[in-house]
Amino acid sequence: MRTLALLAVLTLATGATASTDYLLDQPMPDLMKVLPAPPKSGSPQNVADRATFRQTRALLGTPRGDMATRDVTDDRLTVFACAIGRKLDATSSPALTRIFAQMGDQGMVGRAKDGFAVRRPYLNDDLPICEPKTAHLAGNGDYPSGHTTSGWSAALILAELMPSRATQILRRGRQYGESRYICGSHSKSAVEAGYMAGSVLVAMLHTSAGFRRDMDAARTELAGAAGTAPNPARCLTEAGAE
Repeated sequence: MRTLALLAVLTLATGATASTDYLLDQPMPDLMKVLPAPPKSGSPQNVADRATFRQTRALLGTPRGDMATRDVTDDRLTVFACAIGRKLDATSSPALTRIFAQMGDQGMVGRAKDGFAVRRPYLNDDLPICEPKTAHLAGNGDYPSGHTTSGWSAALILAELMPSRATQILRRGRQYGESRYICGSHSKSAVEAGYMAGSVLVAMLHTSAGFRRDMDAARTELAGAAGTAPNPARCLTEAGAE
């Protein structure tokens, strides 16, 4: 499913080796019962979703649209580099890298996508989006957003590990979700559901003793890890985004 695919991208980007997910074989919440139902066709929220999709097409090609495009594929150490004030990698932060590589949701988001079966917005309004319109993307449901789930869960984890940077981290996590409807790959309501799904995932991760051990290790290593300076142009764009 999409969230697990994102984790695979992160693993390759950070050089992490294949590992066992913290929640492997753990019963997971049913997001179809946790999340609010997606907007019905013609409802005020559905009308607002479609209007948001059409209006945000004008952002493609702008600095904010370019940021949304990068957010499709950038790994989370890159996404949050400006927010935490440094660019980390697998060498400087092995425990944090391990956390991101092992926090799979065990198909939780994918089951909700399949159950809700909401079409992505560009399939209803044939306008440009910031990523290729592949068959995989079209066949992977809109609601909830897997990217948002992944990004918001990472933001919550980083804010817990680095409370002095929590405001910046959580702001960037919110922006990361908003990138999905600015891109055009998701509706705004799917992004809002993704924030909730990310919170569910983090709550479940805290039930894992392995996750809690790695969080302790990451907290210690982050206190000493220097990292490198983040990309100043990207930091300027993020700072200027709402």
